[in-house]
Amino acid sequence: MKRILYTALTVGLLAGFTACSSTENEQNTGDAATPAVEQVITEYGINVTPYTAETGSVKSGQTLSGVFEHVGVPRQVAAGLNTLSYDVFDVRKVRAGNQFTVYRMQDSLQTPAYIVYHGSVVNHWVFNVQDSLSVTHYQKPVTTVEKVSTAVIETSLWDATIKNNLNINLSLELSDIYAWVIDFFGIQKGDGFTVYYTENYVDSVSVGIDEIYAAKFTHNKQDYYAYRYNVDDSLHVDFYWDENGGSLRKTFLKAPLKFSRISSKFSYARKHPVYKVVRPHTGVDYAAPTGTPVVAIGDGKVIFRAYKGGGGHTVKIKHNSVYTTAYLHLSKYGPGITVGSHVKQGQVIGYVGSTGASTGPHLDFRVWKNGTPIDPLKMESPAAEPIPASKMDEFKAAKAKYDEKLGVRN
Repeated sequence: MKRILYTALTVGLLAGFTACSSTENEQNTGDAATPAVEQVITEYGINVTPYTAETGSVKSGQTLSGVFEHVGVPRQVAAGLNTLSYDVFDVRKVRAGNQFTVYRMQDSLQTPAYIVYHGSVVNHWVFNVQDSLSVTHYQKPVTTVEKVSTAVIETSLWDATIKNNLNINLSLELSDIYAWVIDFFGIQKGDGFTVYYTENYVDSVSVGIDEIYAAKFTHNKQDYYAYRYNVDDSLHVDFYWDENGGSLRKTFLKAPLKFSRISSKFSYARKHPVYKVVRPHTGVDYAAPTGTPVVAIGDGKVIFRAYKGGGGHTVKIKHNSVYTTAYLHLSKYGPGITVGSHVKQGQVIGYVGSTGASTGPHLDFRVWKNGTPIDPLKMESPAAEPIPASKMDEFKAAKAKYDEKLGVRN
């Protein structure tokens, strides 16, 4: 699409007449026009007033030099791309589908003067292709807006954010904050949340959640509070705490993956969907698309990683002297996952698949306590250390301010 950038001329006409009562001192002033004022239009740090502009997008398999050639940049100028340092611009990171804008001179050849490659909403690279090649990095300013948002859930946390015109990343952030205390596979109609946060905008377009400071999540008629607070300034890390100063972080996550559904629960008498016989199913099946990341629910050591009969690609993790977990039917393993490797809570250890005896993509997740299978959905998880007594007054003061934002009455 082509749009014409034009110069607007403002012409003012000032006429003044001065008359004197004395005939011997009578004088006239003639018409005096103010000089034309040029309206300068600046985009991406350059004066684009003299140019016409057109936009396009990088096609599949197309390189940046291919884009340059397509829009008419001389080959000897485009060749300068090969000499650019990766620190200036990494041509390998040009992505199909990303847009670019060409600013052309208003001459008979419509000669390209600048090409702007839009890497993201914020980051843009401006190529000056007049005579020789040079490039500058332009970042659009980001505006941070303070918000308080509320939503009631009818089907899922994801759908609630969409229905209420909220940034979808808000649902992801909330699921991370409450990952230890709320089972998001058990979300019910009527659950909901109020959250105090800041959101980043570029040109009135949301580009993501900045920080979540406090939240109240209502699940199964119970309120779960989360307050952001840093107990140790030297760590530069904020954690979330409940209304009593208890940590929301637990030894184990509630689930090893996000936003799926439970297709089969723990049972000692389930008819196997493949073998068609009644047998124990000492795990929980999470139906999810192939490739969905699967994470370790807690810190531990990988003690098994291999293809295991009906379980397909399997990873087994020993967390401590009491608990062991296993993740079955994986399509592939996570990076660096080998027997003997140590994993952190939330680390990707594999991806949902349908290997082994499986009728469709899902994760079969299992937990053992002291060597005995237990229901993962009923597993208790001890909390991390609470806020120390020396910091409690400071935390309560911060909590009081957050409660005002959330509309919580104490």
